[in-house]
Amino acid sequence: MQMNLPNKLTILRVIMIPFFVFFMLVSPSLVPHEVGKWIALVLFCVASITDFLDGHIARKNNLVTNFGKFMDPLADKMLVSSAFICLIVTRPESMPAWIVIIIIAREFVISGFRLIASDNGVVIAASYWGKFKTNFQMFAIILLIADLGGPVVHVIEQVLVYIALILTIVSLIDYLAKNIDVLKEGGAEK
Repeated sequence: MQMNLPNKLTILRVIMIPFFVFFMLVSPSLVPHEVGKWIALVLFCVASITDFLDGHIARKNNLVTNFGKFMDPLADKMLVSSAFICLIVTRPESMPAWIVIIIIAREFVISGFRLIASDNGVVIAASYWGKFKTNFQMFAIILLIADLGGPVVHVIEQVLVYIALILTIVSLIDYLAKNIDVLKEGGAEK
């Protein structure tokens, strides 16, 4: 399969994740915390922009592929989950572990669901709610990484985190409700 530009952007996003994690968690003896934080923030923002660009370019130029439908949401899950796990370490007061557990559990459920669908020859593309959820998660992560301080910023961070949590649950219910037949078909064959 020849890789088109949207798929290359998706792969670039996946490649950026280990570098992002490194700079989020790098020891201050190697890289000063503030420097690592800002490099991680730039990497996260660039990776997030590739998420917008790959979908936009694919739809605009009719370059939508099954690889992109499968890999783009997976790349998003990897990026966002990595960021939330790093934030548990770097900002535990602002990013409670229980919220991250719910978010990552949802991602595992949807990924498993997509695998079952794939076994049945069905590719499930990202839904409106899933995209909306990812955008809120990314905005919350950007603010949490920036760690600008101040009570107003902290309230905004927390509002975004809880909106992202609510959208995570809503998008899970939406995926399951719209695609329950895939599970029924998959269960009947096993």
